[in-house]
Amino acid sequence: MDGWGHGLFGGVWMILFWGVIIAAPALLVWLAVRGSRRGRQQSAREILEERYARGEIDADEFEERKRNLD
Repeated sequence: MDGWGHGLFGGVWMILFWGVIIAAPALLVWLAVRGSRRGRQQSAREILEERYARGEIDADEFEERKRNLD
């Protein structure tokens, strides 16, 4: 029994090591992206204002919906 004496476990540890090296940064990126999407929820008023700004609704519809929200 000449050698390191680790047998099969040497390969297992190498796979685990590289798995952690690859998975850790991927996990951090995933958490960062997930956290940025979760941000603050928009209020109904903000959504209405954005739709009006994009031209999806006209001024009359905007005013009517704004009155309904208030």
